[in-house]
Amino acid sequence: MLRDRAAPVDLFALVPALELRFEPELAELDRLLEDDVIFQQVKADLSRRRPHTMETGRPSTPVEVILRLLVIQHLYKWSYAQTEHFVGDSLVLRQFCRVGLDRVPHHTTLMRWANVWQPETMHRLLDRVTELARSLKVTRGRKLRIDGTVVATAIHYPTDSTLLADGVRVLGRTVQRAVRVLTGQVRRLGSRRLRQAKQLARRIDATTAVNASAAARAERPTLYTRLLAVAQASLRQAEQIRRALAERSDAVVQRLESALKHVAPLVQQVITQTERRVLHGESVPASAKLVSLFEPHTAIVRRGKAHVPAEFGRKVVLDEVDGGLVTRYVVLVGNPPEASELPHSLAHHQASFARAPAVLTADRAFSTLENEQLARDVHIRSVAVPRQGPLTPQQQQVQHRAAFRRAYCWRAGIEGRISVLKRRFGLDRCRYHGEAGMERWVGFGLLAHNLRQISHSLASR
Repeated sequence: MLRDRAAPVDLFALVPALELRFEPELAELDRLLEDDVIFQQVKADLSRRRPHTMETGRPSTPVEVILRLLVIQHLYKWSYAQTEHFVGDSLVLRQFCRVGLDRVPHHTTLMRWANVWQPETMHRLLDRVTELARSLKVTRGRKLRIDGTVVATAIHYPTDSTLLADGVRVLGRTVQRAVRVLTGQVRRLGSRRLRQAKQLARRIDATTAVNASAAARAERPTLYTRLLAVAQASLRQAEQIRRALAERSDAVVQRLESALKHVAPLVQQVITQTERRVLHGESVPASAKLVSLFEPHTAIVRRGKAHVPAEFGRKVVLDEVDGGLVTRYVVLVGNPPEASELPHSLAHHQASFARAPAVLTADRAFSTLENEQLARDVHIRSVAVPRQGPLTPQQQQVQHRAAFRRAYCWRAGIEGRISVLKRRFGLDRCRYHGEAGMERWVGFGLLAHNLRQISHSLASR
């Protein structure tokens, strides 16, 4: 049964000799999280964990405790286990998280509750926090700056050889589990094949070294052919086992069959792209490549940076207003142009603040004739989005005006904001799995950042 709140306990009053109290920022954050709208939005998600979560079962961890623990986790960039340890070890954090004298929820419990949160809820919570910031006069929404970044997924550097070896490993262990369920015997099926795949992958990797000999490089297609044969044999074996699993209706069997149905097409895609690239010499486009069996939604993002030729993750577009608040984010699919997000950013800003910003700025990636016309149509006073390509004398004159240069100098601040989000709030690398996990991870980081910005502003008055 889902509980709203735990019985109130004032830990500070129990040990008056210690004179414990919240720091000013933590005290303001405590008041912000008492907002009933935020509480009800979180409760609506948690109530859908099971069909009868609201009516039956043991008393759950209170909704208020879950909300505050997750905020603290992302505020300090802790893991679930670290959150359990540090909150349990601190009277101040126990009081803040409303844990009282109870045991802090186990980190696996916290992880399961966090996975229930829906991506749409993260956007609604971010909008509510923006509304609170506006009512507290932390921001007026007069300025808007937009930029994109890449949040990496938790994968190793992808190569065709390592992906094929991963496929053999995952198929092999799933087949072993299936055979154990079907026959009741423990058999090490595919262990020799896995050993071959690992050895071939290492030998292929050695041929790419700078000091590799010409003979070693010439051997690479042969090694790939052997590795492809091993992967295809694993795929055939997995298909045979899947057909055997399909004849039974046990819950465990169905889970194993579902796992094989999920992994087998991904391994087949890796085999196909390897054959096209290595054996046939074709150039496979980035949009058609699979770079991870475990995070198949990962995109290859090239942004023209010399020190990072390619990034593996998801492109995220952020909207920031005066006051240092990120009011909107969108996780893009693949590596599309960012310019198409500017109209959505303006529409969201107008919905949040009931008017267009007085200043709009972004980098050249957002510059199109349609976006310039849109900015004129909504009567934005100062637009600082540099044109791409050669400029006419009139365009040069516009971009050298003092108002344009002031607005574009303000745009540079979002680069620092992105750096803070990556270093302090975990947007450098997503620790959750799947597309929904990416949405939740970015949303949690931005929510913790915005709450921290508001509490810092209020504490500084």
